[in-house]
Amino acid sequence: MWILFAFGSAVFAGLTAILAKIGIKNVDSNVATALRTVVVLLFSWLMVFIVGSHRTLVDVSGKTLLFLILSGLATGASWLCYFKALQLGDVNKVTPIDKASTVLTMVFAFIFLGEKITLIKAGAMILIGMGTYLMVYQKKQPSTNGVGAKGSLWLAYAWGAAIFASLTAILGKVGIEGIESNLGTAIRTIVVLLMAWIIVFATKKQGTLKQIDQKSWRFLILSGFATGGSWLCYYRALQSGPASVVVPIDKLSILFTIAFSYYFLKEKLTGKTTTGLILIVAGTLSLLI
Repeated sequence: MWILFAFGSAVFAGLTAILAKIGIKNVDSNVATALRTVVVLLFSWLMVFIVGSHRTLVDVSGKTLLFLILSGLATGASWLCYFKALQLGDVNKVTPIDKASTVLTMVFAFIFLGEKITLIKAGAMILIGMGTYLMVYQKKQPSTNGVGAKGSLWLAYAWGAAIFASLTAILGKVGIEGIESNLGTAIRTIVVLLMAWIIVFATKKQGTLKQIDQKSWRFLILSGFATGGSWLCYYRALQSGPASVVVPIDKLSILFTIAFSYYFLKEKLTGKTTTGLILIVAGTLSLLI
């Protein structure tokens, strides 16, 4: 059953990237992250009350709460980096780097959780690494969305998102061992929300809320719902499945993201990037053997 939830997470995550890319086009990325998190928070706590897990809130141990808070902080940092990278760079460049967190997660799972790295997993890591390189590192080409003017700043944000995402998975795995997955997700979301809005007010961007147009509002809200669905599926899968397998399945969202970026954002793949995508998917699927 956890495999189905892992694939459900991938589908919703794929939708998130595209909806967010459209929504943050004319919005400060930190403000967009904070607004999306409000939607995710409402969605996650609604599920908590639907399944009745709010009754177990008083039973949450200090250790579990600590790791959920740390996981939430890592998630917040990952989101802030990821959506800034999306705002500056192309989806089909940013997403592969974000999915490279799979490799980091497997390494961290080996170090901190004692999950073994088999020959298959090692081969998968190599394939994903090679695929990411092919999809991201290419000769500079004229940009139509202002990326060229920003240099490679999007690249730094994308790698930051990947590193924090891998930490999120490990901390989240430990944090949800003694708690119902929906409740764990909801608690983490509170931390992300607080972190996101602190950043907004610290950078004095709250005044830009009045400048957000209806289209941006609509897509930001939709991306929040997509994120909420992805989270609920992801942490339900992570609760009963191994992190080194659940995370790679979730990263298959790159297929949906790339497909949507082609149809809706007109971002095309070259022969080199297509080869990279195939390698990433092959490496990910090999982890299910």
